[in-house]
Amino acid sequence: MSLSRRALLAGSTAMALARPERLLAAELGPRIRLRLLETSDLHMFVNDWDYYHDKPDATVGLSKVASLIKAARAEAPNSMLFDNGDIIQGNPLGDYEARPGVLRPGETHPIFAAMNTLGYECATLGNHEFNYGLAFMDQALASANFPFICANLQRTDGQAYLPPTKVITKTFTAEDGSRHELRIGLIGFVPPQIMVWDKSNLEGHVTTTDIVEAAETYVPALRAQCDVLVALCHSGISTGPRVTGNENASFHLAAVPGIDVIFTGHSHRVFPGPDYANRPGVDAVRGTLAGVPAVMPGFWGSHLGIIDLVLAREGDAWKRVDFKVEARPIYRREQGRVIPMADPDPVIVAAVAQAHQATIDWVRQPVGQVTYPLNSYFALLESEASVGLVNQAQAWYTARLLAGTEHAGLPILSAAAPFKAGGTGLDSFIDIAPGAVALRDIADLYVFANTLVAVKLTGAQVAEWLERSCAAFNVIDAANPAPQELLNRFFPTYNFDVISGVTYRIDVTQPNRYDNDGKLVRPDVRRVVDLHFEGRPIDPQQSFVVVTNNYRSDGGGHFPGLDGSNVVLRAPDLNRDAIVQFIEAQGTLRTAAPATWSFARPRQRLQLRFRSAPKFAALIAGRTDIAAGETAADGYTQFTLTLG
Repeated sequence: MSLSRRALLAGSTAMALARPERLLAAELGPRIRLRLLETSDLHMFVNDWDYYHDKPDATVGLSKVASLIKAARAEAPNSMLFDNGDIIQGNPLGDYEARPGVLRPGETHPIFAAMNTLGYECATLGNHEFNYGLAFMDQALASANFPFICANLQRTDGQAYLPPTKVITKTFTAEDGSRHELRIGLIGFVPPQIMVWDKSNLEGHVTTTDIVEAAETYVPALRAQCDVLVALCHSGISTGPRVTGNENASFHLAAVPGIDVIFTGHSHRVFPGPDYANRPGVDAVRGTLAGVPAVMPGFWGSHLGIIDLVLAREGDAWKRVDFKVEARPIYRREQGRVIPMADPDPVIVAAVAQAHQATIDWVRQPVGQVTYPLNSYFALLESEASVGLVNQAQAWYTARLLAGTEHAGLPILSAAAPFKAGGTGLDSFIDIAPGAVALRDIADLYVFANTLVAVKLTGAQVAEWLERSCAAFNVIDAANPAPQELLNRFFPTYNFDVISGVTYRIDVTQPNRYDNDGKLVRPDVRRVVDLHFEGRPIDPQQSFVVVTNNYRSDGGGHFPGLDGSNVVLRAPDLNRDAIVQFIEAQGTLRTAAPATWSFARPRQRLQLRFRSAPKFAALIAGRTDIAAGETAADGYTQFTLTLG
């Protein structure tokens, strides 16, 4: 029979604490050391290559994780390997393969050509699996030689889209050399928010349920069939109150009786580690969520998740008597330098060689010319050209498609965010020099495979949209002359929408009207001031068409007034396709987009600190409002912006 974790804790904790570990171990039967390995959020980073900057990147790549996998297996007599989702989308290699006619029927998708060499046991879906539509996802997943499971995704007729659970029976070697057959139970989960983020691809075809509710439905029966139960949960870690439909539900999942191990992901963070320190119920050093061993292995192949279980036979069941959790990196940083800790596996490199080269050739194709630099180093400080170009292109594209429709006479505004503003590493900035613009540059400007969508809003709703974006900044104490941190590090830059066609200022000394989750918390305050359209204060009742993407228009990011109900255009093209068409039509871009926003001038001088790449120091030469400070061990330089 199986022994649940909760029953085990209730019945044996006092005895275990009263006896030495060696005595407890002696009273139990054979011991098995089982190593469970996880990859997650690979996002098509198979090779250690940056397609955007067209150069090697030692901080990414399944090819490097593969070397860690082989080393980890060599260290342990018993091991199993799993993936936790977000596999087929994330960089130009994924976009290239999703182009019509590239991946032909019966062919193996490149990332599965690589993963198939590594002996994965099972995987679950990530939210980005759906970005190219269900048909392409199904085609790609069919080329994996390992199964996929998902317990909270159903077809509209109520049938499971994939098997909710799976039991794998394997024979393992105990410490005394004896062999034992164990049943490993697996259950998978995807964020239910896919119904918002990919509404146009999924509505009418599938539905989702809450992660914890799905676990409560399936875990009891699965627990009765297995000796160890592992949850593959493509979801982050939030310790706030549980609500139905939590996006980051891994912590609350740990409270479901019967789960022995949780693989997490989605948030692109590392656990155990300081990202989750000092949270109630979380041991960020040992790696537990409510006492359950859990691991999150970064993103793009930055880490390998490892959970070592020590299992002892007690009667007819196997009991976990010890565990160790580790997120093992492929690199480390020393004084700003990247020190590789793993070499690329040549088998993985060979498996994707043809697709890799085809992608490089594709993204090097020229699109047009630009006479001014496009970079995102200033994107969180003031209006800058890279976001401005996206806004220009989206508005131009939409005006053509709305011509002759009932919405043709409405003013067109355009919303875009700085997707790459340093949040994921020193190279995660846009940095395009004047000259030829290639497809790889466009993919760098717009990294997501979003489709262009336009919505109809009032001036009042535009103001609320911008207020939500302002959560990117910390609240600054206007009476404090000491340096204060400007940027909210928990706010993703892809939610810092800049809307062109209007002008406005942001008063960071005011509290946020919306919190990080998009909840209206202070209806009596505003950070957005001097919001003008055509030089006059915006009319709250005036109607506008605002161009954005399908993620935002359908509710992604929890922006007020955006729930998919006010869409006036769902374009046939991706947002980045609109940028390509705009540049091709212009031939040469000679004038940057006009400024849209700036910080409001405070009553007294304020010192605002932020971190950026060292190169930013060269770009502020001659400016008296920004000063460079010291460079930290991770390579980032401290800067200070003076307001007032």
